[in-house]
Amino acid sequence: MEEARLLILGGGPAGYTAAIYACRAGLNPVLLEGPQPGGQLTTTTLVENFPGFPGGVDAFTLMTSMRDQARQLGADIRTGIAVKAELGSRPFTVTLDDGSAIRAEALIVATGATAKYLGLPSEREFRGRGVSACATCDGFFYRKKVTAVVGGGDTACEEASYLAGLCSKVYMIVRRDVLRASEASARRVLENPKIEVLWNCNTKEVLGDENGVTGVRLVRKDGSEFEVALDGFFLAIGHHPNSDLFREWVATDSEGYIITDGRTSETNVEGVFAAGDVQDPRYRQAVNAAASGCRAALDAEKFLKR
Repeated sequence: MEEARLLILGGGPAGYTAAIYACRAGLNPVLLEGPQPGGQLTTTTLVENFPGFPGGVDAFTLMTSMRDQARQLGADIRTGIAVKAELGSRPFTVTLDDGSAIRAEALIVATGATAKYLGLPSEREFRGRGVSACATCDGFFYRKKVTAVVGGGDTACEEASYLAGLCSKVYMIVRRDVLRASEASARRVLENPKIEVLWNCNTKEVLGDENGVTGVRLVRKDGSEFEVALDGFFLAIGHHPNSDLFREWVATDSEGYIITDGRTSETNVEGVFAAGDVQDPRYRQAVNAAASGCRAALDAEKFLKR
């Protein structure tokens, strides 16, 4: 069985940054990129809020640069998906989808979170071309345009309020006749003249052409259908942290996000650290994920040297 001093799971901003810092600390990390090299960021196009790029940067280019930097510093980056983790004792054992296994003295979990979508074929067709699951990431592209947010919870209200500061009009598509959000969040939405709530509605189809999203077809509770013209369609129905593999060992909250100790990346399992969206239910931004990857590598270095 192969042995590694430090194993990093996840090929997004958190994982690549952790690898960069781990290489500089002489930890010779092995990084498994998982099913989506580059992470969630690669589902968008231009990134305009990552520091150091005044004109923005292509998401794929940004992640490729992070990956190349980690590799040039000595990271052993591999394609592979972890299918089993045994974290009951050190060294930890992680089994891959090809049947091989790696034993590691320390482990950084940076497997991210997956945005929940409605599952519509049209939604997949226009993903990255008007369909997004992150208003903070992509809202800027819809300045003075018309957008819609699907969802009725706090996240949806926050996304709608954020977009209302940029867009000419924001629709909220809510399947019930009430908002599930807190009273304060709901009040901000209902009192905002740029936000219109479409109650008792479900999305039947995202409409568009070769240029991207042009609208949405909705169905009311009574079965009647109607269309709304749009430029952007945002999902705010939650995220699923990719932590299922580790829950037998590592403490998580009620939604499955890995719990870390205070401001560190330490989990309840000594030698296991978590970084990025898998432990961040609040911010979910690339720059924050990168920062947490840095912290995880520094914490792992301290642990291994101790």
